[in-house]
Amino acid sequence: MIFKKTALIAGLVGAAFALTSAAQAGGVPKKTAWTAYGTTSSGYAQAVAIGNMLKKHYGTNLRVIPGKNDISRMAPLRDKKAGYCACGIAAYFGQEGVFIFADKKWGPQPIRILMTNIGSFGLSLATAKDAGVKTMADMKGKRVSWVQGAPALNWNVAAQLAFAGLTWNDVEKVKVSGFAASFDAIINGQSDAAFSSTVSPSPKKLAASPRGLRWVPVPHDDVEGWKRMSAAAPVYGKVRAKIGSEVDKKNPPHLSNYPYPILVANDTQDAGEVYAIVKAMVEHYDDYKGAAKGALGWKLDNQNMQWAMPYHDGAVRYYKEAGKWDAAAQKHQDMLLGRQAVIKKAWNALSGKDSMSKADLKAAWGKARVAALKAAGLDPIFN
Repeated sequence: MIFKKTALIAGLVGAAFALTSAAQAGGVPKKTAWTAYGTTSSGYAQAVAIGNMLKKHYGTNLRVIPGKNDISRMAPLRDKKAGYCACGIAAYFGQEGVFIFADKKWGPQPIRILMTNIGSFGLSLATAKDAGVKTMADMKGKRVSWVQGAPALNWNVAAQLAFAGLTWNDVEKVKVSGFAASFDAIINGQSDAAFSSTVSPSPKKLAASPRGLRWVPVPHDDVEGWKRMSAAAPVYGKVRAKIGSEVDKKNPPHLSNYPYPILVANDTQDAGEVYAIVKAMVEHYDDYKGAAKGALGWKLDNQNMQWAMPYHDGAVRYYKEAGKWDAAAQKHQDMLLGRQAVIKKAWNALSGKDSMSKADLKAAWGKARVAALKAAGLDPIFN
């Protein structure tokens, strides 16, 4: 059913994208299609706001196609029926070829960043206040919600625990059916913690319950803790969280987060067009920064040139002109491009993919991927 819905969305996107980039190669296109989260999401609203800016200054018709899940957002990009995706962290998983991308219909994706939005929300373990957790080390022996069928959420929990040198083996795993259920389990006294954004409705519900809410901090001056967490999940950055439930705006907690949305394209997307879009988003930032919730995070100074994914050649060209790209950024870029190449080569070399069951392919690919990255002297991250 998911893939049937994906095919329908891809068809809709194809109609919107048919007259896009090629009609005006090397500049801001007159028509283009971006995929994004659902219509009620901040990412969708931001894409619409950026589209209005492009319409005003360049006459561009940007059609934003909402997708309910990672597959429906990224399939049009994979199939080159949409030029861009205002994606979530799934873009990173796509680069790595893990989770939903460890599938014969996917495999590692040649994704490149244009820009990212780094907001003031936090991502952390939300705990019941009565559980007595004040530091990540206090999580040892606590009950933690483990969401079935959501490996990305559970991976985030593992990364947070790694801050204190802990793993899933150091906590009590409480299996739940979904994200909302992970917080229901805390409220009902079955669990003590779950992973979430500070702006999600679920922590707000916990805060209003008798158990209360407390975010587990990851102190920014704890060098070793950050080394451990970054090794487990290189997508994380430091943030003094200023928005969300039980967040003290006068003394913002030391938490972590990663960008959302992440504006990405395939490596084959026209470099001149990418350059023009990035330049437009930077130069006309004032036009959309207040037009959608969270859009302030797109500002040029927020861009991290040494993040977990490589930038598109067109974006690199602009950042060089803007004085934001240096030798260290280029060295990091080269490493990431090499990493993508290693992963892609390993995928192409894996024989018998088409005849394997999903479970067998996931297992075989997991081993091949880890072996290839280790042989290249690179950290597999996802073991």
